[in-house]
Amino acid sequence: QVQLVESGGGLVQAGDSLRLSCAASGRTISLYTIGWFRQAPGKERDFLAGINWSGGNILYTDSVKGRFTVSRDVAKNTVYLQMNSLKPEDTAVYYCAAASIFQPMGVMTSYSYWGQGTQVTVSS
Repeated sequence: QVQLVESGGGLVQAGDSLRLSCAASGRTISLYTIGWFRQAPGKERDFLAGINWSGGNILYTDSVKGRFTVSRDVAKNTVYLQMNSLKPEDTAVYYCAAASIFQPMGVMTSYSYWGQGTQVTVSS
């Protein structure tokens, strides 16, 4: 069992930065990959980035490469998503999720545990 709690969302202006946090807990958290997703109103939930707990495997979707950076702090059991140069189209609810390290990182169905989400709104 894995519990995930996101934080760090908010209202920002275009061009600003935000750092989202995903605090993870669970006895075997080191056996999981943590992924970041987002869902805009009326749209599907999309994969953004993922990282395994050792940090040796990181994946980004093309649309956020160069703007978003995923990282983790093992001591704090926390995964971060640093988002720079935010655009209005980045407005969405952002979720972190956990998948077994044996599952494909970029596939939503790999993820068994989800946080409650945090709203990010980017004004123009």
